[in-house]
Amino acid sequence: MVKPGEQLPERVKHPAQDLKIKVATCQAIAMARRYGWVVAMGDEDISCPLTAVVFGFRKASDFYMKGQACAGMYTETKEAGIRSEEQVAKFSFGEFKYILVAPLHRTTFEPEVIIIYANPAQILRLLAAALWKSGGRLTSSFGGRIDCAEEIIVPQRSGQCEVILPCLGDRVFAQTQDHEMAFSIPADRVEEIIEGLEGTQKGGVRYPIPSFLRYTGEFPENYMKVVE
Repeated sequence: MVKPGEQLPERVKHPAQDLKIKVATCQAIAMARRYGWVVAMGDEDISCPLTAVVFGFRKASDFYMKGQACAGMYTETKEAGIRSEEQVAKFSFGEFKYILVAPLHRTTFEPEVIIIYANPAQILRLLAAALWKSGGRLTSSFGGRIDCAEEIIVPQRSGQCEVILPCLGDRVFAQTQDHEMAFSIPADRVEEIIEGLEGTQKGGVRYPIPSFLRYTGEFPENYMKVVE
């Protein structure tokens, strides 16, 4: 996240200026991971109204605050919609100027959060790594929508890793696939995760998942009669 007055790195794509389109945050993340682009999104670049509100580029309207954007699609009533909107993590209005995303190999700035898209078994490895030092359990919360807030805002504020279930928008606009999940790591915990991956690897928690094949299988009775 880039605050007002802070400089962007060189060779950054602005969707509105360079691509003549507006994008959702999940789209920009997909551009980084699929195209290898560095993308900066300000208010003028963002197509998703919910992103604009929760990332502080637009003030929350009464329509939003009264749960009406959620009701009828994700919640039965506006009252339930209010509860859903209240529990979405948000930055303050005007707190940041840009959302800045890049693949790690092109990161010329200090990232605040690392987002890894992977299959569930790979996410399991990252989870085990996150608990290598502390033990216990990793608690993540899921709202089923606006997963960009869960990927970026939640771990940036909490300092904790977060398991992400990609939302509908991530799947529709960013083409995130059914086999994919995500895992967000605060940048200052990356070394801890690497150490955890190494430690759990030595302990036998590995990916690809090893297969246990040293057992005698059972076969249908008629098959067994063949060798009687």
